[in-house]
Amino acid sequence: MKSFSWTDTSQFQWDERAKSWHSKSLNMWLNGSRKEIIPFIENYIPKGKFLDLGCGDGFGSYLLFERGYDVSGIDISEKMIQYAKKKETNHLTFYQGDMLNLPFNDEEFTGMMAINSLEWTERPLDALNEVKRVMKDNGFGCFGILGPTAMPRINSFSRLEGKDTICNTMMPWEFLKLATENGWELIAEKEVYKKEVTDRHVTGLSNKLKQALSFMTIFILKVK
Repeated sequence: MKSFSWTDTSQFQWDERAKSWHSKSLNMWLNGSRKEIIPFIENYIPKGKFLDLGCGDGFGSYLLFERGYDVSGIDISEKMIQYAKKKETNHLTFYQGDMLNLPFNDEEFTGMMAINSLEWTERPLDALNEVKRVMKDNGFGCFGILGPTAMPRINSFSRLEGKDTICNTMMPWEFLKLATENGWELIAEKEVYKKEVTDRHVTGLSNKLKQALSFMTIFILKVK
């Protein structure tokens, strides 16, 4: 019986999802749950050499490139990268690879983003440290972590049945604790909510309570 491999299973499953993801990606970035990410990044992260971790089909990378960033995207799925490479040009390049073993030099990037991708690594702390390795001192990172109301959390449900899974569900506050205890400093955060959540629901709440209502929390962190 073949033993479970997180990396092989992750690549296989994301290859299987690549076509479906690609069909929804543009709308997610322009009109959906990811529409506020690029403007948020522009507010805090200067133009420079930028890394997109878990870039999927590369549309988010492309939006950053359009705004003047020099972007390298990486994803574990070969089929995702095939879609992404159709957008490739000068200052926009894509690689197939694993967040736990990035094919980049130490201190190569001044900015990065990992949107709903750190949760899909086998060892999130090791991935976070590997990201830190390729970041320059005082570089900035944007991390998107799914909140408690996000339906995609169903991907980690099978762990409750004792089955193998490729999703390490974490709460936004758990991610923030992990990051700030391991060489990152919080600069800003922003919650993304489902349409049922309005300003009256969140006005006056603490950040942790806002995170508890979130579909996703977006963090800007700085390498200490």
